[in-house]
This record gives sequence, C-alpha cells and structure tokens, in this order.
Amino acid sequence: MKKLVLILLIIILSLMVVHTLIYIAYGLSLLPFPFDYDQAEGHELNNAVLIASGACPYCDNDVFPFYGSGYPPLFHLLMVPFVKLFGPQFWYGRLIIFSATFITAGAIGWAVFRESKHRAIALAAGLAFLASNTIYHIGPLLRQHLLMVMFETLAVVIAANAFEAKGPQRARRLFMAFALLFLAGYTKQLAYATCIAVILWTFLRSPRTAIRYSLGLLTMAAAVFGLLMLMTDNHWWTNIILANQNPYILEQFIGLLRQFLRLHWWLAILAVGMVIYELYFDRLSVYSVWFIAALANTAAAGKWGAGDSYFATALAAICILSGLFLAKSVKGSWRFPRNYFSSALPKVQAWIAVGAALMFLGYSLTVFKMPTSGAIFEPIAKAFSITPLPSWRYPLYDPAGWTVGYAITGHLPSQDDYDNGWQIVSEIHQTDGLLLSEDVGFNFRSQRDVIANAVHLKNLWENGHYNPDELVGYIESQKFGLIILRARLFPPPALTAIETWYAFDSMIPMNGFHYELWRPKSKSADVLGSDKTTKDD
Repeated sequence: MKKLVLILLIIILSLMVVHTLIYIAYGLSLLPFPFDYDQAEGHELNNAVLIASGACPYCDNDVFPFYGSGYPPLFHLLMVPFVKLFGPQFWYGRLIIFSATFITAGAIGWAVFRESKHRAIALAAGLAFLASNTIYHIGPLLRQHLLMVMFETLAVVIAANAFEAKGPQRARRLFMAFALLFLAGYTKQLAYATCIAVILWTFLRSPRTAIRYSLGLLTMAAAVFGLLMLMTDNHWWTNIILANQNPYILEQFIGLLRQFLRLHWWLAILAVGMVIYELYFDRLSVYSVWFIAALANTAAAGKWGAGDSYFATALAAICILSGLFLAKSVKGSWRFPRNYFSSALPKVQAWIAVGAALMFLGYSLTVFKMPTSGAIFEPIAKAFSITPLPSWRYPLYDPAGWTVGYAITGHLPSQDDYDNGWQIVSEIHQTDGLLLSEDVGFNFRSQRDVIANAVHLKNLWENGHYNPDELVGYIESQKFGLIILRARLFPPPALTAIETWYAFDSMIPMNGFHYELWRPKSKSADVLGSDKTTKDD
C-alpha cells in the first residue's frame, strides 16, 4: 500500500506541476497586454493613478468626472510607487496579484507541512490552489480579490499556532494575524468572514485574548474608516457601502456553487472529513472554523457583479484541510477513543490513505484546462484533440463550462487583440473632445482623462444613490467626441441619452468582446455604405 500511495503522490505532483506551468504561461502572456483584459481592470489602475497624483477615487459621483470606486484603497496604494516610476501600466498590477497567488499557495503548503512534516503532500496542497479553474481565471488579473485572499490566508496560518507559543512570541503572532486581517479588510470588504472566523476561534481558545485583539482590530478599522469619511466629505460611505448593495440573483449563486462543487468536490469531501474529525475527536482548528465561515460567505456570490472569485477564500481553506486529511491518512496519525472502531483502524488506514490520494488525483484531472491558441498551446491542443467546449467562444478548453458570474478569462491575447486595441486608440487620436469609455485602458493609451466608472454608477443608480442628470447633460451637449461601449454598463438614463444624441459608427472586436464606437450625430460620418464594421456585422 505504501508503494501505491507513493506512486499516486508522484502522479499527483506531476499533474500539479503541469497545471502550474500552464498557469504561469497564461499569466506571463497577459502581463504585457496594454488594454483591459477583464472588466474594471482599468478602473483599479485609475484608482492608483488618482492616489499617486494626490486626488481621491472616492468622490462625488454626481458631478464631473462622474468617477468613484467601490473598493478599499490598499491594493491601489501598493501600485502607487509603480505609477510614479512607469506611469499607468497594467503589468505591475497584474504582477502584484499574480505573485499574491503564489504566496497564498506557499502559505497553504507551509500550513500543511508544519502540521504533518510531509513535504510532498504540503507541495500538493499548495499547488492544488493554483490548479483550480477559479484561480487560473482571475489570478493574473489586475483585480484586488486575490490579494485579499493572500492576506486572509497568511492571517489564518499565523494564528493557527499562536497559542503554542508563550509570552511575547504569542503576542507577536496574534498581532501579526490581526494586522493581516486589517490589511485584508482594507483590500476588499469581503474579508469580514475571515475576521469573524479568526475572532471566534481565538475566543474558543482564550476569551480575554479574543476580546483584546478584536477591540484593537475594530478600533483601528474604525479609525481609518472615520479618517476616510473626513477626507472624502462622507463620499467614502456612498462609494464603499451604498454602491455595493447590489440586487441578489439566487440563480447566479446556485449556478456558481454547482460549478465550484463539480470541480472541487474531491477536495471538499476531504475537508469536510477533517472538520468532522476535529469536531468529534480532536481540538477544532482555526482552519475548520475558517472553512465553515468562508463557505457560508460564498452566498455573497449571488450579488449582481459578483462571480466565481467569491469562492477563492473557501478554496484556500479546503486545500489546507484536504492536505491535512491526506497527510494524516498517509502517516496513519488518526487518533480515536479506544473502542471497536479504533481497534480496526490500523487495518483500514492504508486504504484510507489510498482513497485520499485518489481524491487528490481525481481533482487534478477534473480541473485540467488549457488555452488552445498560441505558439506553445495550439500544437499541443491539436496533437491531443483538445478543443473548446461547443458553447465556448474563446480559444480555451475549460471543463468548468460557463454560468452567470463566471469569469470570461483564461484565453491568451492574440495579435488581433493587440492590433484591434491599437486601432481603437487610433480612432481616439483622430477624435476631438472628451472620451467616455466603459473600459478605460483606452484612456491611458491615448492619454485622455478617465471619465466615469460605468458599473459603479449603475450600482449607485439602481440603489437610488446616483443622480445622472449632469452626465446626461454632457451627453446631450455632445461634449464627448467619442463614446465606447462594450457591455452597456452605464445607468439606463445615460444609455438612452447616448442612443438619442449619438450614432453608432463602428464595431471593433478585441479580446472576445465587441467594442461599439459612437459619435455625436451632428458630427458622425454616414456609416451606410462605408467600409467600417457595422452593428449587424
């Protein structure tokens, strides 16, 4: 049995390495892409640009430039030095998040190794995080979510053995864990579930300690919150709280949950088994409490604008717990009270180890995905007859399929994407007046000011906290020389004004989307009979 487990571990690690190499290739190919690859990347970058220039991204959305952000500033602050050195570029933001996923994987591996002292299983647990379709899709993007997950994971892993230390060392570990929770919360608000989990677990170990550190965390968070309220003339509340009260779509959550479980159930079963074991036969670890809280918090994935990234924190907990389950099985270190079952345990522990290893193997096969374009991947895809799913319009094989809220990413940018992106920039250079674009990477490349955050304004409008009159007035006055739409994400009054006062001019495909160029009707060229691409094309 030991030899069989060893063979399975070798196969598992080999497959995990393949997953990681594909992930690295995808991430590196995305770094130099100079335009928005995913919706809102440009707005995240613009937040850093504003902070670097001394401006505030949490302003009055009702007035020009109609811009605001719904995310806390920590990630944007990390980009500020790069903005000052290199100007507004996508690569450094993507590199920060891409690196954060490897740090998270390292923390997962370290957590498993610290408990089990089994290097191979610790490595497999860490790489299992990178192998997930969820991490593959969002890991190389300039989006702050996985930076939050990194801080959360580091906080939990440091807190896990804090009470094993005494005196100043214990205090130091707890301080680091709660400081990381603070950083996670000011990266993205969704970290509250991890904060609750760590506080609850700390309370189970030492109520006095939990109260002391929790009050410190809350005081620090409240102080920064109050300072930002003062600095933004209370617009911080509107942008961070009110703008995130999006409508809830139950079907979206159910679809994403089914998709997540279909891909990750192999490891999730092991994680649940570990929680049950700790609950009945051992001390409940912070990892189990974290897993329960993070899994419950995935219900937030049903909000409009949410997606599969909301499962990333639960995935990190699953990887740690499943790794610990596999390690205990392989090492035969399960401990049960003396009874009939425990006396039979030595006879079945080897089979449990094989079963756990097979679960890891099943996971590594289930989550296999690969781009089907590019100099490296296209020949491989042809050789092994790997093709995108019939319903998938991108050069990417992805067994996850698609559901509402799923990230439409993972394919490699093509030369056509580069060329068409620069074609849009060329159209901007030939246009006078202001530029209004849903994806603001074009603003950076054409050195135009960023105006409006379409999704943010839509969220505020639907919640009754945005007055679009001034923006509509700009549109009716045709102050925008060019308007670029990708998914019609502006509030309905603005879209109505655009269709009334602007004429569709051309459509340029890029990165799987179709960018519509709209020009003022009084200045628009007659597109009928022209050689430009029309909407019908």
